Amino acid sequence: MVAGLRELFATFPASVRAVVIHGEGEHFCAGLDLSEVGGEPDLAAGIAHSLGWHRAFQEIEFGRVPVFTVLHGAVVGGGFELAAASHIRIAERSAFFALPEGQRGIFLGGGGSVRIPRLIGVPLVQDMMLTGRSLSAEEARGAGACQYLVDDGTGLALAKQLAAKAAGNADMTNFAVIHALPRIAEADPHIGYLTEALMASTAQNMPEAKARVRDFLAKRAAKVARPD
Repeated sequence: MVAGLRELFATFPASVRAVVIHGEGEHFCAGLDLSEVGGEPDLAAGIAHSLGWHRAFQEIEFGRVPVFTVLHGAVVGGGFELAAASHIRIAERSAFFALPEGQRGIFLGGGGSVRIPRLIGVPLVQDMMLTGRSLSAEEARGAGACQYLVDDGTGLALAKQLAAKAAGNADMTNFAVIHALPRIAEADPHIGYLTEALMASTAQNMPEAKARVRDFLAKRAAKVARPD
């Protein structure tokens, strides 16, 4: 599945402008098939296995389009790592989040030790891995693991709605949000400010941006609305 995700995100046609990932069945994703790591010790194979996950999830995080995940049931181990590589996470109330690697004698291998602490913080990741603690959907939303919390069965419709909005953005703006924003946030502030200026100038000088600004000034574009 991981290899398939990598191929999909590296090769989908230019007409695709946003992606929604939704697990079929009772759970979003319960993570790694432990039979893959239960054989004879092989350090080189283990490293290659982990790096394969890294390459796949990097295609998602730093790909061409925004990615939305709909989370229900188990969001566990590698499933949490997959979700963390997406840009917008929508949790249904049935979702629960766990990192049971600590109880299995293994460690995060799909980029989770990099991405998940950025979402919920190192102390909470340590708690989950050392004690086996799981998070309810409500707890995960409060910790920052997802941006939306919705009733069961409603996540996919919301994800499609939000994805349609993102698909309507200017290409360069989406590129900046996906590629530049996370790097700016982690950079030395002086480098971040310069990168922001370069990215802002690039985006606002694209023909599509000029047309959108003209539409706004001519009152042909929607205004920012108050939250419901």
